[in-house]
Amino acid sequence: MKRIHYLALAIVIVVFDALTKWLIVSRIDLHEAVPLVPDLFQLVHVRNTGAAFGIGANAESALVPIILNAGAIAVFFIVVVYAFRTAVTDRLLQIGLHLILGGAIGNLVDRFRFRYVVDFLDFYVNLGGREHHWPAFNVADSAICIGIALLFFDMRRKPDEATTAAESAT
Repeated sequence: MKRIHYLALAIVIVVFDALTKWLIVSRIDLHEAVPLVPDLFQLVHVRNTGAAFGIGANAESALVPIILNAGAIAVFFIVVVYAFRTAVTDRLLQIGLHLILGGAIGNLVDRFRFRYVVDFLDFYVNLGGREHHWPAFNVADSAICIGIALLFFDMRRKPDEATTAAESAT
């Protein structure tokens, strides 16, 4: 029961991801762009059949979706096991893990339902008349990236805590 708020975070990510994707699909035509901040940010409607940020999207192998789904399922189980094996009081770690969990589930639902993931957040810059785009992404991708950053921060912080504890013991 102590983990319920972390599980709620993962559920919120899954629901918010599904809601935003539904809004995009229902209001923006495929490959259409809606500029929000000129020369910086727009909403687009794209279908990503590859991994994060479109990696492998153009591969014509039937194995790519199987590998992506298997990888997402593996991440799901690894994160769940690790989340339950670590202390519930380790907040930064738990939040990071559950952000990753919610994001992985959100994208996995799309892959099983549609065989692609809906991406819609498109950041870009216009330099000298040439646009340079970061690959489009979605709420689930954002949650995964933030979760990974929190895990990294947690790993970097723990050696400092161990050093401080060792110094205060001497």
